[in-house]
Amino acid sequence: MMRCWGRMLVVAAAALPAGAASAGEEPLYRPAPEWVTPVKLPDMASAPNGLLVLDIQQRVDGPTVWAFSDTAVKIGTPEELSQSSNIVLPWSPDKGDLIIHQLVILRDGTEIDALANGQKFTVLRREQALEQRELTGILSAALAVEGLRVGDTLRLRMSTTSKDAALGGRSQLAVPLLAEPVRVASASYRLSWRKDEPLKWQALTGGVDAAPRRNGDFMELPIALPLAKQPEMPDDAPIRYRRPPMVEASTFTGWDDVSKVMAPLYATEGTIADGSPIAAEVERIMAATDDPLRRTAMALQLVQDKVRYLAVGMDGGNYVPQTPAKTWDARYGDCKAKTLLLLAMLHAMEIDAEPMMAHAQLGDAIPSRIPSVLAFNHILVRAHVGGRALWLDGTALGTRLPDLGDPPPFGHVLPVRAAGAELERIDARPPARPIVDLALDADESTSVDLPSVMTVDMTLRGQLASLLTLASSQLGAKESRDLTQRLLQEYVGEAQFEDVTVTPAVEDGSISIRARGVFGSAWDRVDKRTERWLARIPDIVAFAPDRARAAWAEIPVATPGPDRARYRLRIRLPDGGRGYRIEGEGALDGRYGGYEVQRSVTLADGIVTVDETLATSGIEIPAAQVAGERDRVATMLGQAPRMIAPEDARRRWNLAGAASTSQLDAIKAIYAANAAKADEENITALTSATSFQRGIGDFKAAEAMLTRQIALLPSVDAYLERSAVRKELGNSTGAIADAEEARKLDPSSASAISSLAWLVAAQGDVDRAARLLDERIALGGKARDDFRFAKAAMVGEFGEAQAAIDAFDALIGEKPGSPALLNARCWVKATRNVAIDTALKDCTSAIELSESTANILDSRALVWMRLGRDEDALRDLDAALSQIPALASSRLLRAIVNKRLGHGERAAADLAVARQLSPALERDYARFGLKP
Repeated sequence: MMRCWGRMLVVAAAALPAGAASAGEEPLYRPAPEWVTPVKLPDMASAPNGLLVLDIQQRVDGPTVWAFSDTAVKIGTPEELSQSSNIVLPWSPDKGDLIIHQLVILRDGTEIDALANGQKFTVLRREQALEQRELTGILSAALAVEGLRVGDTLRLRMSTTSKDAALGGRSQLAVPLLAEPVRVASASYRLSWRKDEPLKWQALTGGVDAAPRRNGDFMELPIALPLAKQPEMPDDAPIRYRRPPMVEASTFTGWDDVSKVMAPLYATEGTIADGSPIAAEVERIMAATDDPLRRTAMALQLVQDKVRYLAVGMDGGNYVPQTPAKTWDARYGDCKAKTLLLLAMLHAMEIDAEPMMAHAQLGDAIPSRIPSVLAFNHILVRAHVGGRALWLDGTALGTRLPDLGDPPPFGHVLPVRAAGAELERIDARPPARPIVDLALDADESTSVDLPSVMTVDMTLRGQLASLLTLASSQLGAKESRDLTQRLLQEYVGEAQFEDVTVTPAVEDGSISIRARGVFGSAWDRVDKRTERWLARIPDIVAFAPDRARAAWAEIPVATPGPDRARYRLRIRLPDGGRGYRIEGEGALDGRYGGYEVQRSVTLADGIVTVDETLATSGIEIPAAQVAGERDRVATMLGQAPRMIAPEDARRRWNLAGAASTSQLDAIKAIYAANAAKADEENITALTSATSFQRGIGDFKAAEAMLTRQIALLPSVDAYLERSAVRKELGNSTGAIADAEEARKLDPSSASAISSLAWLVAAQGDVDRAARLLDERIALGGKARDDFRFAKAAMVGEFGEAQAAIDAFDALIGEKPGSPALLNARCWVKATRNVAIDTALKDCTSAIELSESTANILDSRALVWMRLGRDEDALRDLDAALSQIPALASSRLLRAIVNKRLGHGERAAADLAVARQLSPALERDYARFGLKP
């Protein structure tokens, strides 16, 4: 739904005061009107820089509003000079005039007339909203002030006049008022009107101390500015509570008067000529069906699909719609034009229909407004067929027969009738059809550690579907595919897709997307168990309103507007679902925090199925119910269903003998196909495939993928990753060469330098490795301590153990209590089998200081092993692996411990896993005398 009334300036409807020129397209230059009260400027010498004066005076005289403003800005910086020296003044030439009264520069007590040398404003027409499909017709008078300097004060006194014949002699205005913390030396507002004028006024915000007073034949309403700082409002407060600092006034007698004045603009008699193209469309629809409901749907689809949106706010177009014939011939129109065209067609088919004025964003606040057309920015049609109210918005897209009864989220609307009408409230409810209908079929039948292979079926309706259809028709194949994949990413997550098909369904007003791809695993390690969330609701539903402040205690909570979505998930589990169980509440049917939620969860034959529907209608939660509702929502979210895997669930390092390899086979096939299509603009398929292959221990395949990636787009990360892979494969020469290449790409890369130093030291050249790190340490800077850490660890691994311990002692002295440093010192002592008595204290202290303890437990286990306490070592290793089952070092150490304890089968199993996770690990640990 688009903006339809056109852009409004400060005043909206007026005629020119007596003695003014007729509306034109050039600024007028003349003195200020006699009713303007001059404003005295503050002392320039002591005045601060910035805005000094803002004085706005308005006069309503019958159908006339004149807006006068006086501004003075003291320029204190070159930036302010650049900002203030170019003046741009917008106005609507079809409503009235722009009048320049004075433009002067105040300098050292002297007043310099900036227009004395004949400089005048240049008139420009710039349709700045054209990209938003809006023609305003607003002109801009532009002037670059000559001779302006830092230290000057620039003063502009000007007026705008306006008149809109569509208002039937009424006038209306809405003006924002300055409020603290805005800084201004002097600010004021004054509204005046004839004493016998039936003008109503109000300040929308509270705390305005103002009362009208008589001044001759006029009443005056002065308001001192700036207003007090406006009270803060919670973001989830209903719109009617968030009232801006603004004064509004009008001469409409009531909402019924507004309705009457607008009614002639939407009279349809005679708007469809016999034999015209529109008449032919009406005849076509009537011949197609006798059902008035279907006729209504067909007429709305015609207006939505065949007439593009373009707001026309010029030549009286703020309120006056163009004729149906013009709309059809031009094939464009805004809400006014589309509403009149649709009304004419419905009336020609003898369907009861009327226009309804609305505000697309502020409908909740309309009853608190002064009656005027300014309270609205949109118009649509309400029809009655078979006792049903149908809401027909010509500016919407994709509306079809099942959607006609969906009420719009506009709060209050005003019927437009010749006899007049009062405001009506729309009771919103969720749409009849899901806007998003998403079904996911996930193959996770091989292992919980592997990525998920999903088939995605997604149906979109309404505006979203139409916009995607439009974008797809206007984009190239690649751009359209990228757009669709971004949409899928938003709803489903990042993936490597095998194929994506998009199928619009014009008759249904929907668009269907089908895709198959590889997604990251949804299984997580939580509290020493492997689990997967099944419900989508926790990612969507939130209810955490803040009503702690006393001023907010009675404010209700506005919940999300009308929407409906359906989500279905089907997962094929490993090993036929043996040992898998559901924890939490599967079935759900209720309203929580404004969300209507329905859910069912079943597990049968190794397949779990989740079906969720989520609907909102924009209801309000009364303040008294907020605390209880927060508790209900939190309880519901906390009990959301999760799938719990058995302790012996098949893992990525134990794929042999899996009951199903369909997941694994599909991953390999999709990654291989996408990797073959990779190019330098998109190497994601290669990086994803590399990660997968390393995860299942296929380091040769990972090396091949990295080689392709480097050929397309070399990078520090790619070289270092291939270096690490080559190290695992025992190719030390290749690993060093890759680290050197990474360093060439970025000589300052800490990762490249540290990796190279480590690899060089492993080849026996500890001195060169130390020099590489010393060079960076000598440079100082933020990275200095990181390089000191890297050097101490490298020396501890390959050099003099005591030198490494001394280095860590120094670092710990500077940063006591660092678990990373304590663990590193413990590890050096344990691997080199020195100072074992203090190593245990280091590791234990690090565990006490750390939230993530798996790697520290691994280090302490080695200390226990050095002390001959294998049972204690086994406990620490079990604890570490319960946190990170894929921790290769703990697998290897546990294999050694179990072998010592006589548990041969357990030792062999752990050793096989360690070798798959890190083939180089046995070679590395052999240096420390640690052999399984």
